[in-house]
Amino acid sequence: MAEVLVLVEHSEGALRKVTGELLTAAARIGSPSAVVVGIPGTSDPLAAELAALGAEKIYVAESDDAATYLITPAVAALAAASALASPAAILLSASVDGREIAGRLAVRLDSGMLADVVDIDSDIVGTHSVFGGSYTVHAKVTRGIPVVTIRANSIDAAPSPGAGTRVPVEFSVDPAASAVVVAVHVEPAGDRPELGGATVVVSGGRGVGSAENFPVVENLADALGGAVGASRAAVDSGYYPHQFQVGQTGTTVSPQLYIALGISGAIQHRAGMQTAKTIVAVNKDSDAPIFEIADYGVVGDLFKVAPQLTEAVAAHKG
Repeated sequence: MAEVLVLVEHSEGALRKVTGELLTAAARIGSPSAVVVGIPGTSDPLAAELAALGAEKIYVAESDDAATYLITPAVAALAAASALASPAAILLSASVDGREIAGRLAVRLDSGMLADVVDIDSDIVGTHSVFGGSYTVHAKVTRGIPVVTIRANSIDAAPSPGAGTRVPVEFSVDPAASAVVVAVHVEPAGDRPELGGATVVVSGGRGVGSAENFPVVENLADALGGAVGASRAAVDSGYYPHQFQVGQTGTTVSPQLYIALGISGAIQHRAGMQTAKTIVAVNKDSDAPIFEIADYGVVGDLFKVAPQLTEAVAAHKG
């Protein structure tokens, strides 16, 4: 059975949830193999969990270059692992970094690429949700090793333990073609889940009215143990920081539950949350486009509905 390489997403010694989803997707195609890129010692705290999630092999690509340069160490490591494994496909998360790594890797390998798929089958046919979720299309790479980015939360992780055999990978980075890391700034994460990988997202839009009113969104998100998002209109109006924007020009999310408070449902926003399993919308305008895709809709004042929902969730948990 051919190997399928998965670029491991990790942070501060812990795996990101999407890695389990990617390994599950890889198992549909062939034998899942994880590729860990980082400074020396990065793979040590990750190996056992990667094996539990299904990795038959763990390609260890560790070098000080991983902390020195942006993006290119991962590209070089995946190319080197590919030379060793001759994989059937290479899977990455459809994150900001993942998309850039995938594009560069596809060029380096002279291969085709599928971007932002929401499902994939055993024949490496990817499913895409396009034009704001209005259409579903299928695509297949016809040249080289398929390089595929998969949207977080679009595939449910179904761990099946693997051997987790470690394989060292040597790679080199061309400094002339790489951007040097001069400083690292980490946005405060707080206690909430990361937006891109959260299973519950509560977002506020223009209808929230101001930054001072945004706690109505945060309180409901906290009650549900979810992440906070915002529409482009809310971000542009200064209600919430840009890194929390959900949409085509922000973060694409695909949670189990998405609650839209005061969001009209412009096409660019819908493109970033359309594939959520359950969508709940609260808006005073009964003609708001968001209701066209909502599984449940409430026509009403979000400042009355959201606090009641927050109280009901808290009471249920208590």
